[in-house]
Amino acid sequence: MARLKIKDILKSGKAGDEVVAKGWVRTKRGSKNVNFIALNDGSTINNLQIVVDVESFDEAVLRDINTGASLAVTGTLVESAGSGQNIELNAREIKVLGKADPEKFPIQSKKHSLEFLRENAHLRFRTNTFGAIFRIRHAMAFAIHKYFNEKGFNYLHTPIITASDAEGAGQMFRVSTLDAKNPPLTEEGAIDYSQDFFGRATNLTVSGQLEGELGALALGEIYTFGPTFRAENSNTTRHLAEFWMIEPEMAFYDLKDNMDLAEEFLKSCIKYALDNCMDDLKFLAQRLEQEEKNKPQDQRSMPLIEKLQFVLDNDFIRLTYTEAIDILRNSKPFKKNQFQFPVEWGIDLQSEHERYLVEKHFKCPVILTDYPKDIKAFYMKQNDDNKTVRAMDVLFPQIGEIIGGSQREEDLTKLENRMKEMDIPVDEMWWYLDTRRFGSVVHSGFGLGFERFILFVTGMGNIRDVIAFPRTPKNAEF
Repeated sequence: MARLKIKDILKSGKAGDEVVAKGWVRTKRGSKNVNFIALNDGSTINNLQIVVDVESFDEAVLRDINTGASLAVTGTLVESAGSGQNIELNAREIKVLGKADPEKFPIQSKKHSLEFLRENAHLRFRTNTFGAIFRIRHAMAFAIHKYFNEKGFNYLHTPIITASDAEGAGQMFRVSTLDAKNPPLTEEGAIDYSQDFFGRATNLTVSGQLEGELGALALGEIYTFGPTFRAENSNTTRHLAEFWMIEPEMAFYDLKDNMDLAEEFLKSCIKYALDNCMDDLKFLAQRLEQEEKNKPQDQRSMPLIEKLQFVLDNDFIRLTYTEAIDILRNSKPFKKNQFQFPVEWGIDLQSEHERYLVEKHFKCPVILTDYPKDIKAFYMKQNDDNKTVRAMDVLFPQIGEIIGGSQREEDLTKLENRMKEMDIPVDEMWWYLDTRRFGSVVHSGFGLGFERFILFVTGMGNIRDVIAFPRTPKNAEF
């Protein structure tokens, strides 16, 4: 018989069916006569209970059935007498495919701290929490591709190795094949990158946006979905050195079109999660509730599924950065000096400010627009006031900014002048500026950090727990 996934057995299996199930042991319990094994193969949060008549099996086989061991079980499905499952599998034959020494296997059937599981990231997929997270992560990746495909977007693969710095941030990982101990030098004593593999200095990309714009200004609507890199020495729960970004770019879209797309896109993905990941979401919701049960009521998170439904049920409020500053300066937290960071026109809003607007003032998702140009990137469309740009940030409850984007500057002269103001080498960006020289059009785009979105959907608190193998300062294990 062919193996059936446990998800399919639990969904459509009937008493009397003969099946083969394969998976890893989560727990084993029982008495002298009967053992009960919880078997999981990763296809679902739910385990298949295996009922073992002890007298029917060799003692040596039963001794090797420990948490973490892999099994192939053949038997007959029967109606379950216990609570929690409708059917269980009466074992007729058990093969131990791979042993797991209980004295050495680190992921035992007890509560482990998230920090401990990060140190054992190669095995943490075996836990309920991380099984749920990574099934949801897969579902969200599929939902993103599904959404853009159905909207007629083209999926563009932008380069991971690039010579440009899209953000002008300078926090990049250098890519080089030169001898690190004895690199060739110029007459001035600098490293001579003309002798490097690409003949110039290159780095890992911080964004696919600039190349994405090139595609959009020919194909109309594109999106990228790939890894990006920031060499920030930042050890926080919100930062990674390697993360994934979704960046759509659209010709003929102004700022309003951009906001409309961002709102529809986020709601589409969240609806997909609610429609297709409910078992995993319920488990993570219970986990979050349990984790916060000792917190004061006003410090607890919104229940996870309620939070996701909240985003679906509410239109996103839209207002300018200037209006947001006015609201914050008239708020009780500001007047009582309860904000940690200052509030004045021209600042880059902090998470506490963004969350106040979403969770306390408007009580729904918010899109802020028209930020001061001095805190935004060079490529954003300049407003006529010469102080602000047509930027937009989408703010969500409990997380703050989840999307950042803008209408792009299509005017060649304005773009060149802004680049000079920000010391961005105009000559090296000739290829980017060509799109403004030849058939320039109004266009827009935005970026969604995939891990930050998965944080929101799963209710997890640390971004290192929603990517398989986190890359952070001093950490490139696995």
